[in-house]
Amino acid sequence: MRAHEIDYHIYGEEMQYVEIELDPQEVVIAEAGSFMMMENGIKMETIFGDGSQDQQQGIFGKLLSAGKRVLTGESLFMTAYQNLDFGKRKVSFASPYPGKIVPIDLQQLGGKFICQKDSFLCAAKGVSVGIEFTKKIGTGLFGGEGFIMQKVEGDGMAFVHSGGTLAKKELQPGELLRVDTGCLVGFTKDVDYDIEFVGGIKNTIFGGEGIFFATLRGPGIVYIQSLPFTRLADRIIASAPKAGGSSREEGSLLGGLGRMLDGDNRF
Repeated sequence: MRAHEIDYHIYGEEMQYVEIELDPQEVVIAEAGSFMMMENGIKMETIFGDGSQDQQQGIFGKLLSAGKRVLTGESLFMTAYQNLDFGKRKVSFASPYPGKIVPIDLQQLGGKFICQKDSFLCAAKGVSVGIEFTKKIGTGLFGGEGFIMQKVEGDGMAFVHSGGTLAKKELQPGELLRVDTGCLVGFTKDVDYDIEFVGGIKNTIFGGEGIFFATLRGPGIVYIQSLPFTRLADRIIASAPKAGGSSREEGSLLGGLGRMLDGDNRF
């Protein structure tokens, strides 16, 4: 199925959202919970799977399509937004946390893009959102994403999100890039992905950076995020006040008085 040719505009810097412009009868699909706003004339419909196949297919086909998404940790359902009006209408989707939205033109990238499991945001109808099994057991066990990654396939536009600042690296044939496993957003289909042991007892025990790198060998394009959501969540949890105790920053002599002077008026 050929994907719908949608137009878009990305707004914002660190808290971005993407605005999709739909011609009459055009459809965009999105992850549940990513919706921000839409104009009158757009119909919203919950569907099984990713909408890349005819929704009139049999129940087995629908379950198979939806089941692929369950394996990547996503919901059974996605939401389709169709423009039923006679003119152009717009619908917008927002990132779930601070970072950048990455537009992926699958037609220019060979029809396939592989990404981490929770990075997909939305795409033109006709783009398939499925699973990608890693080919090497070491990558599956220690690569940070397990044996299964997410892939988007087709000839239309797709959008993925990343945390913090985004880096785009274009690798030449044979060029090697080592990346923290959590900082990897995605890569094109020709990139060879593997993991590598950091090495050294001091690095392994005291380095604090994990014991494996993700290694990516060109040719191809790699997207890297500066702030993975898991890293952000770990910092928030570590700094949060504990039940019956205090947060890690509350060990000063001033204690609660110090918090008040800093503008924190919690009691």
